[in-house]
Amino acid sequence: MHDHTPDTRPATLHARIRAEVEAHILSGDWKPGHRIPTETELMLRYGCSRMTVNKAMASLASAGLISRNRRAGTTVARPRLHSAVLNIPDVRAEIEARGETYGYRALLDEMRPPCCIHLGAEGHQMGRSRFIRSVHLADESPILVEDRHIFLDAVPAAADVDFGQEPPGPWLLGHVPWTEAEHRIAAIPADAMTARALSVPLGTACLLVERRTWRGAETLTIARQVFRGEAFDLTARFGPSPTGG
Repeated sequence: MHDHTPDTRPATLHARIRAEVEAHILSGDWKPGHRIPTETELMLRYGCSRMTVNKAMASLASAGLISRNRRAGTTVARPRLHSAVLNIPDVRAEIEARGETYGYRALLDEMRPPCCIHLGAEGHQMGRSRFIRSVHLADESPILVEDRHIFLDAVPAAADVDFGQEPPGPWLLGHVPWTEAEHRIAAIPADAMTARALSVPLGTACLLVERRTWRGAETLTIARQVFRGEAFDLTARFGPSPTGG
């Protein structure tokens, strides 16, 4: 009997090295700042040339997963914002810091096919996503409704995580390295879905925060968060750019 199971292993050794290092990073085994084995160590482990190892490391660095420093060595990259004037807020921590009890309720959790609405950086259709709609509460009162797409080509581990009791945001921050984030903030009136989720009248003033995160050229997640206007604010502290921009 012949085994017709397709061989999904990387075709080249440098691709295999990249895939195995990347798996350690994406699984969370290697956290930001973790030292990657040296080129010499990897050469011995895989029985290959320095050129092969260097090709794998260059590919990981190009994707924003690792940082290479001649003196400090190679480490798992630390996330950085495209413009560091607004950090990604930890909603639970913000609520608890105000002395209130945090709550979370998942409203919808489903797999979605590639969607032409959410386009990649170059206009290409993006792959299958896991879509989670949830409500965050303070002292049992809803203050935020969130729609989040997690793109499974970039974050395959997210397909099996239970987001029924815990929100996806903290899991993503703790397990998925990212290199860039973009925010868009606006004031909007509550539409019908938002009004129901937040228990407010239709048209109530709300704060919209749309956020997209990347790793290299890959989009990891797109989140649309609508806060009840009187219940929350976002504060950013920053100074002048050294370049005057």
